[in-house]
Amino acid sequence: MTLRSLAFAAASGLLLALTFPNIGFSLIAWIALVPLFIALRGQTVRNGFWHGGITGIVFFAGTVHWVTNSVHFYGGIPIVPASLVTLSLCAYLALYPALFGAAVVHIRKNRPSLLLLAAPALWTALELARTYVFSGFPWALLGYSQYSALPVIQIADITGVYGVSFVIVIANTAVAAFAEDRKRYKGIIAAALLTGLVLAYGFMRLNAPQGPGAINISVVQGNIEQDKKWDPAYQSETIAVYDRLTREALKDHPALVIWPETATPFYFTGDNPADRALTTDLEAFVKENKVPLLFGSPTYEIKAPRKVVLHNSAFLLTGEGTIAARYHKFHLVPFGEYVPLKSVLFFVEKMVQAIGDFESGNDYAVMTVPDGKAPSQEVKISTVICYEIIFPDLVRKFVDRGANIITTITNDAWFGRTAAPYQHFSMAVLRAVENRVPVARAANTGISGFIDAQGRILARSGIFTEAYLTHALVPGNTKTFYTRYGDLFSYICLVLSMVVLVIKPAKQGR
Repeated sequence: MTLRSLAFAAASGLLLALTFPNIGFSLIAWIALVPLFIALRGQTVRNGFWHGGITGIVFFAGTVHWVTNSVHFYGGIPIVPASLVTLSLCAYLALYPALFGAAVVHIRKNRPSLLLLAAPALWTALELARTYVFSGFPWALLGYSQYSALPVIQIADITGVYGVSFVIVIANTAVAAFAEDRKRYKGIIAAALLTGLVLAYGFMRLNAPQGPGAINISVVQGNIEQDKKWDPAYQSETIAVYDRLTREALKDHPALVIWPETATPFYFTGDNPADRALTTDLEAFVKENKVPLLFGSPTYEIKAPRKVVLHNSAFLLTGEGTIAARYHKFHLVPFGEYVPLKSVLFFVEKMVQAIGDFESGNDYAVMTVPDGKAPSQEVKISTVICYEIIFPDLVRKFVDRGANIITTITNDAWFGRTAAPYQHFSMAVLRAVENRVPVARAANTGISGFIDAQGRILARSGIFTEAYLTHALVPGNTKTFYTRYGDLFSYICLVLSMVVLVIKPAKQGR
């Protein structure tokens, strides 16, 4: 292990970070891991772990640095401890590239002929693990770097975002092998052929005709400051903002209006007199305008005299102002909406202002909205709340249960003016492609917008500005391979990785 090899490992981390929004040099991803492969040459497995870890630390420091902003400004933690929290998260996330580095060294020594296939399979398996371990944090998966490279990402309807990562890593592996030995050109040919097939499939999917019909949807972006969101003094002002923007959006004749996560500055359907009055007012507002409204609100249930259960919820009101459906958020944010291992971490407080921990829901709600142009026709929609859009399998289960439009409501004010809102929005592109359904996104402070079933961004807002957008979306009408079978490709990569790592090489003859 030398300073030169460590510098190469760090260079890979920097190159990887440059491929993500809001810098977004997506082409760099195809060679970003080459310096790490060079650094791993001749290393021990232990040193391979440390080199991969250096790549990971630099990579995640460049992509999840926004955590400091959230923890400092909204968690009330001083800047130095907040930075240490971010560094701790980066150190954990860096374990996955570290394991990749160690495994690459092992495979090079024992099964070098399999590296071209084993390295991308291993990277894919580790991304899958990162999606689930410790409740999961699949932020900055390598495939997301290509969200704007539409021909590349179309294979996600078969493999999920993980398949895009696989293709990128196989290209990196081939380039690194060729850089080491010009005679090892067969890998370059194989990677080029695979990439060519991916692009051919991508162009075919992009040119496929869309289904019949379209529904006009409006999203409203209130741009409510986080420190005012739950201040009773600003309650009327917040409601007035959404009232005004919604009336403007209604001029575009939408069949559905969407407000962001926790848009209501009160507990919708709450039992106290103030909540009941505001709930009635909102229902009357929707009935007056005769257009269904999908919105987010905190809710609570009283399970016992001293037990109150909080939910982060979404409601669909019909054009008559009645509740058509509700959804309680499934995947809660650790330390944001609940404290994991609370009996151990009893001293840790949440960042969300509420009277206790939120509890998750248990129903993949599919909601029905009449098509405004043909009221006899109905469109099936589902909504995922904020953080949930980054989990591929969770979103695909809604589509598998019948949703042909996915909506997502979020409050990205926590991120501040960092790269996070852009990164968060980019992940919705892959959810659209994976399931071949359009996505409508309403965010409190942005980015709000629309994405079609091929991943094209049809419209989007800026951040930290009031906005309303209206667009016609064509509902998805077929279930993709990914929708039906989920992460099958990634699990195959996991099994392949384990086989390559576990099976010992045949003994050489004397």
